Amino acid sequence: MPLIGFGTYKTQGKDVIASVLDAAFSAGYRAIDTAAVYRNEEDIGACLPGLLDKYNLTRDDIFITSKLAPKDQGREKCRDAFHQSLSQLRTKYLDLYLIHWPGTQAMKPHDEQQKELRKQSWLELESFVNEGKLRAIGISNYQPGHLKELLEYCNIRPAVFQNEHHPHLIQKEVMDLCHENGIHYQAYSSLGTSAKDNLVLTDPVIQEIANKHKKSVAQILLRWAVQQDVGIIPKSTNAAHIAENMKVFNFSLTSEDLEKIGKLDKQHHYCWNSFGIC
Repeated sequence: MPLIGFGTYKTQGKDVIASVLDAAFSAGYRAIDTAAVYRNEEDIGACLPGLLDKYNLTRDDIFITSKLAPKDQGREKCRDAFHQSLSQLRTKYLDLYLIHWPGTQAMKPHDEQQKELRKQSWLELESFVNEGKLRAIGISNYQPGHLKELLEYCNIRPAVFQNEHHPHLIQKEVMDLCHENGIHYQAYSSLGTSAKDNLVLTDPVIQEIANKHKKSVAQILLRWAVQQDVGIIPKSTNAAHIAENMKVFNFSLTSEDLEKIGKLDKQHHYCWNSFGIC
């Protein structure tokens, strides 16, 4: 699995998808992160054959991740949703499939059925691995308790834990659990919120470090993650930014830089928070 992938959250429309994926492949990305709830799997699937031909690649040269929507928790719904994703992405297998959220849509957070449906979904994903339709499975947005619960009954351990992670939200307990159990930790929203008043991109400490290294703030944030072996999936519709975000392997942050950034943690979620789900 590449340490850096191309995120597609909020990226919709066939022409837009074709343009950004072309820019991503040109810049060297070989991993694509999508999800059922992003509503762009079908457009990605339609664009991929032409892009693979253009860049002289095969299906095995790229890494495709998708995710189970919260409304599709449970054995039967999970199976139907997974096969729909396969069909829309026009592929016989996925490299990685995640349970996007530990809860079930429209169900009360403390409903005990949450645990059972989550378990059914996971065991169904294991069957897809055994059938050769999935190469790896994982989770997203779980709380530490959800992960510990999963590790008690799973036959196949999660390969990846995808989570909101940036200098204002350093989820150390989850990271430690992942390291202890051989699970790759992958960050989403590495650049913070997509709002105009992005408090991560405008953080004066990050800006100071960016000026010192003569890099963009985004590059500092992404380098901070990969230098700690945290996977990243930055997204953009700007071709220049797409290329720039890939250029995070030709410089290093100092121990002093890392210490300064580590002190910025506010435990602030800019995206979703599954705290309270049974």
